[in-house]
Amino acid sequence: CAVGLFSTNPPERLWGMLAAGPYGVAAIAALAGRRGPRIAVAVSLAGALIVPLAWMAWSGRGQPEVSVVIHSAGLFLHQGTPYQGTHAVATAHNPYVYNPYLPALAVFGVPHALFGGGLLTDPRLWFGVVFVLGFAGTLALSGVSRPWLWTAVVSASPVIAFPLATGGDDLPVLALICLGLALLRASQTRPTLRIVLGGVALGLAAAMKATAWPALAVALILVASRDGKRAAAWLACAAIAVPIAVDGPVLIAQPAAVVSNTILFPLGLTKIKSPAASFLPGHLIAEAWEPGHLVAIALVLLAGLGVAASLVLRPPRDARAA
Repeated sequence: CAVGLFSTNPPERLWGMLAAGPYGVAAIAALAGRRGPRIAVAVSLAGALIVPLAWMAWSGRGQPEVSVVIHSAGLFLHQGTPYQGTHAVATAHNPYVYNPYLPALAVFGVPHALFGGGLLTDPRLWFGVVFVLGFAGTLALSGVSRPWLWTAVVSASPVIAFPLATGGDDLPVLALICLGLALLRASQTRPTLRIVLGGVALGLAAAMKATAWPALAVALILVASRDGKRAAAWLACAAIAVPIAVDGPVLIAQPAAVVSNTILFPLGLTKIKSPAASFLPGHLIAEAWEPGHLVAIALVLLAGLGVAASLVLRPPRDARAA
């Protein structure tokens, strides 16, 4: 209800208005006997995720990242790169000419670029498919009973339904990170194979968004501290091979464009600034006064150094700690 009433972001506000009723019905249904919780999950899944996502995909509404992924896929199909040339970027006045994502994420926009708009070609549908398969696989590998039911519960919650219906580009990355960590759990059967498969899952996530690279570093420390340097080398080779194979050709062909789009633009160091905003401390500090932007970047670096120090001084020795 609060999102629908107070958000100034049109897709978010639309989701809030569409989801408030189903969540209210689900809250009442959850109290209605033994079958109530399952009815609540079904109502929430349909009313807060499936219907809003279908409506927004059909009407072409969504967060800007959806159109950025679609545009990058079109560029990749026609020009062999998901990034605009340096001249086009230098003369542009629209921040969405930048693509802050790594090349592999463009694959989710390929159906739309090939066949046009619609529910079945919307990137959010395929973001959701990868999330559901990856998260259910994570639960199954972790020994959780009824993994599909719990995946439905999580997907129906606002934590997943809200971002997936409106944008959702982080969710396949999140699912692949979870899947990678689940594969790295200690196992007496074919441990090297599980480490390699875990590396491939983490590598796919790292090939899509730079936000997955810290998770890969944590996984490497986990395997090194638990299984030794040789196992960590297997993980590193498997994980790094994926972004090299998928993203490497674009990096070799357009190194300046990759740096400008995926590093300088997210850090706010390009001519056109990102319109992304939030009430989180980094954005508030950056907007508070002129040097605030540099202070925010410095705090991010300090946070990274803090995590690195914790990995060295107290390395994780199981998947839960990682």
